[in-house]
Amino acid sequence: MTPDVHESPDVHESPPDSPGKRRRSPRLTLPGCWGALLFTCLSFTPSLLPRGGILQGLIAGISAAIGYGLGVIAAYVWRAFADREARSPSSRSWQILCGSALVLFGLAFGFGQYWQHEIRRLMGVSDYNVLATIACPFVAALVFLLLLYAGRGLRRLYRWVAGLLGRWVGPRAAQVVGWLVVAALAWSVFSGVLLSGFVNAANEAFSLRDDETPEGVHQPTSALRSGGPGSLVPWGSLGREGRAFTGSGPTAGDIGSFTHRRALEPVRAYAGLETADDTESRAKRAVADLERAGGFQRANLLVMTTTGSGWVDPAAVDSFEYLGDGDSATVAMQYSYLPSWLSYLVDQSKARAAGRELFDAVYDVWSKLPQDKRPRLFVAGESLGSFGGETAFSGEYDLRNRTAGTLFAGPPNFNALFREFSDHRDKGSPEIEPVYRDGRTVRFTEDPTTGIPPTDEPWNDTRVLYLMHASDPIVWWSPDLALSEPDWIGQAPGPDVLESMVWIPFVTFWQVTADLPFSTGVPDGHGHTYKAAYVDGWNTVMRPTGFTPQDLDRLKDVIHPEG
Repeated sequence: MTPDVHESPDVHESPPDSPGKRRRSPRLTLPGCWGALLFTCLSFTPSLLPRGGILQGLIAGISAAIGYGLGVIAAYVWRAFADREARSPSSRSWQILCGSALVLFGLAFGFGQYWQHEIRRLMGVSDYNVLATIACPFVAALVFLLLLYAGRGLRRLYRWVAGLLGRWVGPRAAQVVGWLVVAALAWSVFSGVLLSGFVNAANEAFSLRDDETPEGVHQPTSALRSGGPGSLVPWGSLGREGRAFTGSGPTAGDIGSFTHRRALEPVRAYAGLETADDTESRAKRAVADLERAGGFQRANLLVMTTTGSGWVDPAAVDSFEYLGDGDSATVAMQYSYLPSWLSYLVDQSKARAAGRELFDAVYDVWSKLPQDKRPRLFVAGESLGSFGGETAFSGEYDLRNRTAGTLFAGPPNFNALFREFSDHRDKGSPEIEPVYRDGRTVRFTEDPTTGIPPTDEPWNDTRVLYLMHASDPIVWWSPDLALSEPDWIGQAPGPDVLESMVWIPFVTFWQVTADLPFSTGVPDGHGHTYKAAYVDGWNTVMRPTGFTPQDLDRLKDVIHPEG
């Protein structure tokens, strides 16, 4: 994909055209083809999640384009040091490449299918599409050619700009300035026009969906829910996910039938994008409705930062309400129309503002209550919600002093506090389950039922718990993957990650990037799917009484029924 440099090897290294014959299209260089072949084969190495043939073809095509560009650049640099011009490769050289490609691609494809089978086995995934697998090489070739032509288009643009500049400046200066101009233009078009246009179009499209009400959801008849009788937040302003949140959930009867104890009707407050014009006003409206419904008189109060279009994982809040015998209140608000995966890329600033404004608004009311009348204050968030939830706090001490407990699930790799805790973990603890300052406040786990390290150290007062699967690409994706090996790959893998996964420059980055949109398409307990783990997670953080291990197992079946 990388455009060839001045005096391109594409011109000099391709077999010369015979008189009377049409030019070959596309014309490829031998070093570039070797690079493309190498990177294509490496793209079949395992990543975090199982992937189908179409996705594998996409990754292989991108990897091939990267390999081609690196091969061309490497050949150019070698010739520069050897001080010689490019030579046309012999027919024998092309024959060796073709023969090697058949053997190496066949081996890589075969091993790739084996590794994908092993990943599916680890995660209990049975889906397998033979036709998609057969389509893989064709998809890879198409993607490679598209990227190759895009790169060559930029190269032609560069040559035109350099030629134009050459009328006024020297040739070398024209070449350098030409590349800078083309690079800046390409980036500005992508980030300023294409990306902005895509985001605006997506925002408009998903805003229409926000007017819908999920099937089976009805306006609350309880005054304890936003959108219900007496609510300060109109039902129509809640948005799709807000209506799903306040129009569902366990009732006092549901909770009492499970616990065989007296239970209360949980309070749920919410504000949608249409509720108020700005984030601060929206947060104040949600908290005002929470106060109206009596949320500050409950024993347990949860501030929940949403993801994307305002979605709240029902498993997170339902578990909290069951374990609190319904003597609980939850408040949340919407900050975007976009779905979670797109918000993850473009709405980080909105998530940050929403998390901070909502917690500060709750804390402002909560802190003015008499100490013996305050509910226990909890914070939670999943994915981008954990990112927003973190922004209200400066660090470990702030979390410990201003909350009774915190539960974050699937934190993105760019979370500030998550990175601080992980990067400064105790010596000898792995990145997939780090130990921070002997686990005195903050701890991490793949599975709360297997023991949360360090199991031999006390964990008193406020508990901050991060749930993160070793196979969750949201947790491990980072731009740094392109050029540097992370600790989590070099160390012993998690229970659902193959030992065969290794770090490969550029390739691993694109593999994990391709995993992101499919991170929730795997069974519970893997990837970015956290359902039953919320039961044990909240049990650990809240420390409720009266629940046996058998009760928790039954509750998991209620929260996330199998099949």
